[in-house]
Parts: sequence; structure tokens; C-alpha cells
Amino acid sequence: MSISIAPVGGTQEAPIEGTLPEGLPVLPLKETVTFPDTLTPLAIGQERSIQLVNDVLGGNRMLAMVASKDGDIETPGPDDLYRVGVAGAVARMLKVPDGTLRILVQGAQRVRIDEFVAEQPYLVAGVTELPDVLKQSAELEALTRNVQNTFGQIIRQVPYLPEELSMALANVDDPAELGHMIAGALRIKVEDKQALLEERDVGRRLRRLSEILARELDLISVGARIQTEVQEGMEKNQREYFLRQQMKAIQEELGEVDEAQAEAQELREQVEAAGLPEHARKQAERELSRFERMPPQSAEHGVIRSYLEWIVAVPWSKATEDRLDLKDAREVLDRDHFDIDKVKDRILEFLAVRKLNPEVGSSILCFVGPPGVGKTSLGRSIAAAMGRNFERISVGGVRDESEIRGHRRTYVGAMPGTIIRALRDAESNNPVLMIDEIDKMGSDFRGDPASAMLEVLDPEQNTAFRDHYLDLSVDLSHVMFVTTANQLEPIPGPLRDRMEVIQLAGYTEEEKLQIALRYLVPRQIERNGLRPTRIEFTEDALRLIIDAYTREAGVRNLEREIGAVCRKVAREYAEGTRKRKRTIRAKTVTELLGRRRFLSDVRRRTSDAGVATGLAWTPVGGDVLFVEATAFPGDGELQITGQLGDVMRESAAAAFSYVKANAARWGAEVPDDWFTSHDVHVHVPAGAIPKDGPSAGVTMASALVSLVTQRAVRSDTAMTGELTLTGQVLPIGGLKEKALAAQRAGITRVIAPKLNESDLDDFPPHLLEGMEFVFAEHVDRVLHEALEGGVTALAGRRSAGRSREPLAARSR
Repeated sequence: MSISIAPVGGTQEAPIEGTLPEGLPVLPLKETVTFPDTLTPLAIGQERSIQLVNDVLGGNRMLAMVASKDGDIETPGPDDLYRVGVAGAVARMLKVPDGTLRILVQGAQRVRIDEFVAEQPYLVAGVTELPDVLKQSAELEALTRNVQNTFGQIIRQVPYLPEELSMALANVDDPAELGHMIAGALRIKVEDKQALLEERDVGRRLRRLSEILARELDLISVGARIQTEVQEGMEKNQREYFLRQQMKAIQEELGEVDEAQAEAQELREQVEAAGLPEHARKQAERELSRFERMPPQSAEHGVIRSYLEWIVAVPWSKATEDRLDLKDAREVLDRDHFDIDKVKDRILEFLAVRKLNPEVGSSILCFVGPPGVGKTSLGRSIAAAMGRNFERISVGGVRDESEIRGHRRTYVGAMPGTIIRALRDAESNNPVLMIDEIDKMGSDFRGDPASAMLEVLDPEQNTAFRDHYLDLSVDLSHVMFVTTANQLEPIPGPLRDRMEVIQLAGYTEEEKLQIALRYLVPRQIERNGLRPTRIEFTEDALRLIIDAYTREAGVRNLEREIGAVCRKVAREYAEGTRKRKRTIRAKTVTELLGRRRFLSDVRRRTSDAGVATGLAWTPVGGDVLFVEATAFPGDGELQITGQLGDVMRESAAAAFSYVKANAARWGAEVPDDWFTSHDVHVHVPAGAIPKDGPSAGVTMASALVSLVTQRAVRSDTAMTGELTLTGQVLPIGGLKEKALAAQRAGITRVIAPKLNESDLDDFPPHLLEGMEFVFAEHVDRVLHEALEGGVTALAGRRSAGRSREPLAARSR
């Protein structure tokens, strides 16, 4: 093989005859392929490649240049390189001040890598020459001319190929050399260049090259046509702009500046800069044309201006980039909220899916729970975790559909609805939009806003939400909607069906303590002008505030009481009566907040026979209620008081009928004529509060049996469950909220329906600690567990065959 080598730094090339050595240094190439008979400039930056060039220049200056299969690999290994490359010699070398090299390599012959004999300090391989296979024919000559003509047309149309290249091609007679020259000059894919290099048959190589050139020529023609169309459009816009500027200059010169035209021009510039979609742009241009022709004195002038300002205010094409780092998102959620792992996991699942599929639509979540559990603040944390803007709207008390969809422009003072206004305030088309208090929307003669929400919260429809004011389709599919509610029942079924409901129960005492230590205390210290060096809360003090000064499912009142303590301490520092740090202990809390506001009176109220403790669910969390029963001489009548609803009154009647029908089963404990000689009065205290629901059935039965047997109900036990006339105990809802209420009241045993046993799986571990749960299928089991000493009925027929589960088995 003959290689022409120029001395490094020289200007003339001197032919040097030589053969390939046994081991040839291999220089990996990124995103480029060299060809025989061509000069290739290369930039060398890696240390091992610099050492390779230096070693080559100190020897015979020969190396093999092989393309890398993956251009993203910084240091390709033997498996990352193609097996066919070009042997060549370094003709010139230039050292750059930044330490890199610039070399010019003369390609000589195609070679195949047989094996790599060394990988350090750089790759060295044994190679074999792959000479061209040239068969002279008329077809080969035709292919040569076709390639020359097509490439000549490409040279005339693309700027990166110099005109001198046409002259060079005219002087090349060898078809193989011609193919190498053209392939090396083209900007095509590395894979296509490598395929041309590996093709030894000159005829097949020229045919493949001809196909590539024809494809490139078509692409160049299409690009030129597009460029011409764009240029014509730009020239038209530039001409209009030039004429407008001339008109403006003439008016200014004559002192005839038209304020209306200036206003119209300002609106036009805003419309052009707003990035409107096609349908919105056409509508804006129509209104803008009307605005330009309309005198400022017209009533429509201000209406059109307001309309155009709203169109450009909507973030049609502005979007924030989602932060898809799940670790950072988890840290943000943990920083702002304690526990609620179910909600956090749902947000992380959404981010994970969006990371794998960016085209997935946004979720619509509905947080349901009592006040003060952090539903609204969760929305801000979700936005912070995702890196999105946040906006909140409240729909509590909204009765007008136009509040959601906006008013039509025919009305005086018309404006868009809350959804469009929220998008404008968020300044992006993919914010986290919180719709607060969605369960408190109403309806009247002005329409039903809940029905308008169906389009907003339906992923199949909100891609083209139409506000009455704008009368344009707005894409809401990128918005992540988060709604909040205290209860699900008031939300219409079709609207509820469009949302993913996540229940947020109340907090346990331990959860409240951790929330106070991590969030509430530091926040109130800062808000009241204090520092951690001036005030400190002990855990005992916080537990006392939780137990004796608040009685809630959330932590809103707890934060209020902590703030009251901080204000009193802040006053001491402001008045100069305190210099040293104030440590808030349990005794200090009583001094600052006064007497205890809540006392546990379960033991006192259940000490008499005829009183049982029940558990109830309310929109603000669980609660404890007492059922009292008393008897007096009469004819067996039942009286029910306590402002009870129809369902609860029926439960009382069913419990009375069951106890009355099964009185004989308690033997000597109940006289035969007891129910015929006594009237019974069942009362549920707190008569000013309406009560309803079936879950107090077992509580009423326990109170009645306690009355007739004169056995008190255990003071550490509360119960819940619906009762049938056959004594069956049916499942109920809200067991977690009820258990939390029992824990707040100091109750350690809860009797619940057997079918609710699986609900314990969703209970946090600290709620199960110190609590005992007894699950019953029949009221006999309830009575045996609830009454002091049990009842003899459990020794009868109904108890046979029912083995009692050890109580410790359900204690967690």
C-alpha cells in the first residue's frame, strides 16, 4: 500500500511507500466517517487520543480511523466501534492553547479490524486491507455520470459545499475515488456513510450513493420551497410594517398623532406576541379590525378592548416544565406535611407516569376530610413538588352557573368565569388549580354550577372548554385539578364520578403532636416575632393543649391555641418583663390559657345503668355520643328525644323491639311483666344538634339491656353498628374517624361490626397502640362485651357454636 505523507507543519506532501504494520493504533471517531483518498480535519480532545497522536507522530504517523456506533459514549471500547474503517497518516498537526489538537489526516485504504491487541493506553488492532472491487461496464459509467450531475445540482443549492468542489469532481476519473469524495462531503447520517464505506463493490456503492443523492436533492428542493414561502410572508409583513412606520412618522411630523391608532397598534403588538392558537388568532384579528374602524366614542369601543385584553391575557402557549425528580418531590411533600402517605404516593405515581409518558393527561383529585386536616395546603405542596404554578378558587356558596362559565358579552360588565380568571392569574396553561369547597355549591333559577363543572373536570371534554365570555375553545387538559370537600354526599353523582376521591381522616394524638412540633410551633414562633432561643414547648405541654384545650379532627384550633401562648410570651418580651428563655410546660399552659376546656366525662356518665357510649361520624370528623334510657310505670310505650332523624328513630324502635322480644332470654334478671308495666324513654343528649343514621342501633340496644338488667356499661368501651330485628350487626362507615374520636375521649375499647374488621388495615400503627377492637356479628356478643359482667343470654342457644375470639388477638 502506498501512502502520501506530509511532514508535520510542512506545506508539501512527499510520497512515502509503506505497508500496514501488524498493530495499528485505532482512533475512534464520533459522529463522522472518513473515506479513502480524502483529507479529513479532526479535533482531538481526549487524553488517550492526544497520546495516540503524539506516539504516531513519533513513529510512522499511521493510524486507523473507525467510527463509533453511539456518538454519546465518551470513551468507546472495542464493542462500541464498527469493524470497518480507514487507514491513514497524520499529514499536519496544530496545538491549540486549550490543550487540544487539530490534525489533518490523509485517508489511504479501507481496512477491517481483525482483533484488538491492546486497549491501554489506547486501542491497538490488527487490520486487513479491503481493496475495492471494480468491474468496468456501461452501467458503471452511467452511474458515475449520474452521481456527478446530481451532486453538481446539490452543490449549487446548498451553502456548505464550495463551488470549487465542482471543479475537483470534473478532474476525477476514478469511479471509486469519486464515490469517496462525494460521500465524505455530504452531511448525511453516520449509518449511511458507514454503509457506503463498507461496500467494496464500486458499482453497488455508486448505486446506493445515487439513491442518497436523489433523496437529499428532494429534501433540498422542499426546503427551498418552504424558505421561499416564508420569505414571501416575511417580505409582506415587513412591507406592512414599513408602511405603518412611515405613516406614523408622517403623522408625528405633522403633529397629527392619532391616539386611537396608537391604542390599536398596541393591542395588535400584544396579539402578535401572545402566541395564540389559530382559532383564537383569527377571532382576535376580526375583533381588532372592528376596533380599528370604530370611533372611540362608541359604546362598543371599550367592550372590544376589554375582550382583546382578556384574549391576550390567557396563557395559551405558556407552560412550566414539570419537575420529574421523584426524590425531590418526596422531600417537598414530606417537608410540608406529616404522614398522609396515601396522598403522597398518589402524587409520586402521577409524576412517575408522566416521566415515562409525557403525553399523559393530568389527574383530577378530590380530597375529602374534616376541616383542618391540610386539604388546601396539600394543593400548594403538590404544585411545589411538581414545579408548577398554583392557583386556588373557592366555589363554596356559588349558585350561579356564570361564575364558572362567565357571562356573555351582551351583558354590561361581563367578564370570564373563575376558571379562565384563574388561568390568567396562574400565568401558565398547566398549573395546579385547586377548587375549594366543591361540596358546598348550590343551584337556583340562575343555573346549576355543578353541571358546569362537569365539562371542566371531564378529561374527555375539557380539551375544548368554552367560556361564554371568550366564546373560544380553551384547552384545560394540561391543568391538574385538585378539589376539596368535607363530605361526598352533597356532590352530585356525575361530578363525583369524574374525580379520584382520596379520603383524609382526622389526626391521632400522636400525629397532632408531631405536626405541632414540626410545623405549627415553628410557624407560630416566627409569626409572633419570637425566636427558638426565646420560647420552647415541651411535649407534655403540647399533649395537654391537644387533650384539654382542643377537640377536633384537624389541627386548626391547635395552631390557634399555640399562637395564643406565643402571643402572651411575646407580650412579656415586649414589656421587658422577661429576659430569659421561656419553656412552656404543662403547668405553664394552664397559667397562660386558663382552665381546661374539655374534660373526659365518659366514666361519670356511664356509671349508671341505662347509659351506653356510642360513636358517630360527622362532616368535621368522628364524635362520641351517649344514649340514655330510663323507665317509669306505664303501659309499655317508647318515647324518643334528642332531635333524632327518621333513620335514627327507626333504629331506636328496632332496638326496643329486639330487647322486648328477647326479654325472656335473660331469665331471672328481667321480670315477666317488666315491658308491660313500664314506659321507656330513650334520649340522646346535645338536643340542639340534629342526629341521624343507623349506626347507633347496637348502642341503643346496649343501653336498653343495661336498663332492664341494671348492669352498667363498661366505661372504657364505645360501640357502633347497625342492628336488625334478628340481632344481626351490620357494617357501618367511617370506622377510622370514630376510632379517632374514641381515642380523643380516652376510650380504649371499641366494639364494631365483624364485616368492618378489614378497615383496620388502613389504620396507622399509633392508632392501634393502646386500643382494643372487638368485632361482633350478633348483638349478643356486643352485650357480653359491653355490660359489666356480661349477660346470661350468651350462655343460651344463640351463643352456641360461636367461639369467642380472644380479645388480645384484635389488640394492636
